[in-house]
Amino acid sequence: MTPTEAPKDLVGIGIGPANLSLAALADGIRTDGIRTEGIRAEGIRAGGTPVLNTAFYDQHPTFTWHPGLLVDGTKNETPFLADLVTLANPASPWTFLNFLKTRDRLFPFYVSGRLHIHRAEYDAYCHWVADNLPGLHFGHQIDAVRWNPERHLFEVDFTQLDTDGEAEALGRTYTKNVVLGIGTEPHVPDPLKPLVDAPGVPVLHAADYLQHRETLLKAPHVTVVGTGQSGAEIFLDLLRNRPTGHEKIHWLGRTETLAPAERTPLALEQLTPDHTRYFHTLAEAARDHLQTRRADGSGIDPATLTAIHEELYRRTLHGGWPDAVLTPGVSVRTAGRVATTKVELHLEHIRQNTRSRLTTDAVVLATGYRERPLGRILAGLDPYVRRDSAERPRIDAGYRMLLDPSVTGTVHVQNAERHTHGNAGAPLAHTAWRSATILNTLTGANPYPLPHRTAFTTFGLEQPHLPSQPHIPTARQAPAPVLTPLADSR
Repeated sequence: MTPTEAPKDLVGIGIGPANLSLAALADGIRTDGIRTEGIRAEGIRAGGTPVLNTAFYDQHPTFTWHPGLLVDGTKNETPFLADLVTLANPASPWTFLNFLKTRDRLFPFYVSGRLHIHRAEYDAYCHWVADNLPGLHFGHQIDAVRWNPERHLFEVDFTQLDTDGEAEALGRTYTKNVVLGIGTEPHVPDPLKPLVDAPGVPVLHAADYLQHRETLLKAPHVTVVGTGQSGAEIFLDLLRNRPTGHEKIHWLGRTETLAPAERTPLALEQLTPDHTRYFHTLAEAARDHLQTRRADGSGIDPATLTAIHEELYRRTLHGGWPDAVLTPGVSVRTAGRVATTKVELHLEHIRQNTRSRLTTDAVVLATGYRERPLGRILAGLDPYVRRDSAERPRIDAGYRMLLDPSVTGTVHVQNAERHTHGNAGAPLAHTAWRSATILNTLTGANPYPLPHRTAFTTFGLEQPHLPSQPHIPTARQAPAPVLTPLADSR
């Protein structure tokens, strides 16, 4: 950083959907918290008040979001309104609907009547935002974050990478605040870890499915481990593209049924900010107990289950049954290679208390994701971080890590707070809300007024402290519209 360069107001580490949402909502916000939709920084400074000075860094050369799972025909499990910004600011220029408008696709989308969009389309929308939003720096690997007590600023060290991912230059920037949005990483069960990196028989995580799809289609026998949404989508894709009567595919997982995801409105209220507030007020032991249970809203999309059954049924039309085995309630105890061409899985049925062996030519692990460890990046801040009894960072309701009072800046987290905020924050539907909460907390103003209530369900007998509810007039009391100057309404 050159001596004349002003410190940033906010540096974001990682540019997945979470921090991309934050960057989009931060675009045009003045330092006094006033929104100025889409107006560039130069124009704001001419008016006297600068916008937030932000920078976001990611080590990938371009935006990337689960590229190995963009299987043809797969859809997001949340409606299109759960884009990067709409649920916090429908007037933002970075909405999915505005993306469609810039592509002359708004009317075809309207006519289609779609609520859930294809995953590839969501990915294209995020790419559009990332390609047009200022202040995003791809090809930058963050190496360390430290607190500089003399300057009362965070130091963020990074390595600039070339197109091949090799180190090209070192750099440092200073910032008043940091937000960590480094996302999750593929989870591989311990019994299968030795097999994933070994050469020979393909044993891979679902995150890499599309890169190895042709190899898997040619394999004599394939096993999919994991009975969630990703496992179902991969099983269906393999099933559709393997010859009738010679499918030779196993699908197994620990859950006791191939359970449909609960999508009724009152059940989905478990994924609203109201439930997040409730979860955050619970004692640590109570939160940990709830986290051990199956996440609300998880399971397989009913349309995917229906498509699997239809495909299996279609293959019985000329007699016989498809050579496909679907077995829930099974765990993989151990695994090993047979010579260099096959894998042997040692299975246990949970309820029957029986064991068996399965020999296969390829394994796809649809075993989910876990929060990416923050230790490497935050090693320089470790003396300042306040932790709970399990040595996890304590995080307040505004998604701020609790730090020593001598640190005057803030460190916010995204997708690293399930132990304090629960699983409700994980779905895309929560992205805009969390980003708006962070910006409201960061500015000390209220650039994105958020509703005080988001669910009909009341979680718990004692409610979190909230500001008084705004007065909502009845139809007979509806006030006359009030016109405000454009500059004040933006």
